[in-house]
Amino acid sequence: MSMDKTYDPLQGFRRISEMWESQLNGMLYMMTDNNEFVRLLKVGTDSHARYMERLRKNQELMAGVMNIPTKKDIANVAKLSLQTEEKIDILEEQVWNLQDSLESLNKGNVAMFQEMMTIIKQMNDESAFIQTEFQNLRQEISQLTDIKQELAALKNLVHPLQTKDRENELVLTGASSDGRG
Repeated sequence: MSMDKTYDPLQGFRRISEMWESQLNGMLYMMTDNNEFVRLLKVGTDSHARYMERLRKNQELMAGVMNIPTKKDIANVAKLSLQTEEKIDILEEQVWNLQDSLESLNKGNVAMFQEMMTIIKQMNDESAFIQTEFQNLRQEISQLTDIKQELAALKNLVHPLQTKDRENELVLTGASSDGRG
């Protein structure tokens, strides 16, 4: 075991490929370094570009007649699709914002209604207290009315006695001091 190297057939192929590549690149460089070749290539490229433009226009006309979409149509559809997705995203964001604002508004409304219920309960309690006080006042007024009636009755009882005393006083005052009478 003098050397543990094995023969790799791909390495030889790789070396030959690299040599051919360098030789072809050199040859192409020398061929294209010529001004005449560049002018000829320019003329060929220009004519090819005109040919491709005519072909594209003819394809668009034929596609229009046959109702087949062209690359331009597909590109427009893709563009519209992207615009639609962006608009949908914007709408989704607006809907989420609207939902958030409605949620906060609902929370505010719930808090307001709870506060209103508390106030209404307090008002009911106060109105019940006022009704109780009002009933107590009615009872006191009815008692006062009863007392007033009793006083009037007592006054009527006392009044005839006073009128009799007055008559007696009148008589007495009307009497002379001689004792005539």
